[in-house]
Amino acid sequence: MNNVDEIFQKSGAILKGHFLLTSGLHSPIYWEKFQVLQSPSYTEQLCRIIATHFHKQNIQVVAGPTTGGIILAFEVARQLGVRGIFAEREGATERTFRRGFSISPGERVLIVDDILTTGSSIHQVMAVVTKQGGIVIGIGVLVDRSEPEVEFSVPLFSCLRSITPTYTPQDCPLCAAHIPLVKPGSSQHLSQG
Repeated sequence: MNNVDEIFQKSGAILKGHFLLTSGLHSPIYWEKFQVLQSPSYTEQLCRIIATHFHKQNIQVVAGPTTGGIILAFEVARQLGVRGIFAEREGATERTFRRGFSISPGERVLIVDDILTTGSSIHQVMAVVTKQGGIVIGIGVLVDRSEPEVEFSVPLFSCLRSITPTYTPQDCPLCAAHIPLVKPGSSQHLSQG
């Protein structure tokens, strides 16, 4: 979908350099989703693509992981006319529903997230949904940058598929070239071991 790429380009969301991703991997490209999510118009357009794709699936709840997933879950849920909730971190590898959020047994849940790289946050949300007896119907993301593709055992839909190189810290050519490592969202340069 050319319009999706255009939204990310226009908003200045595609950054180039040497970035430390949430997954711990390094990448020469970073998708700064908040450059898009700060615009209600862009957010509405992208969420409409996800909502339209899943509108015949009888979704009852839309859930997303903190932080970008909060905005997306709300907007996709609004467009589908259902509840929108989010799962917060609990420890390093788990998420939980707080603030009175819950899933009833048998509820049909759509999970949404912003940028898919390794799928760990989506898997964490899936775990808390199924633990409460919910049925994950599908997953919708703004950008799927995973390589190799992540398997979820439910349908995955992305507004944009963009394979972006990632490296483990020990195999990173950007580290080898002594290009400063930046942790997005903090503007801090990190030391490279």
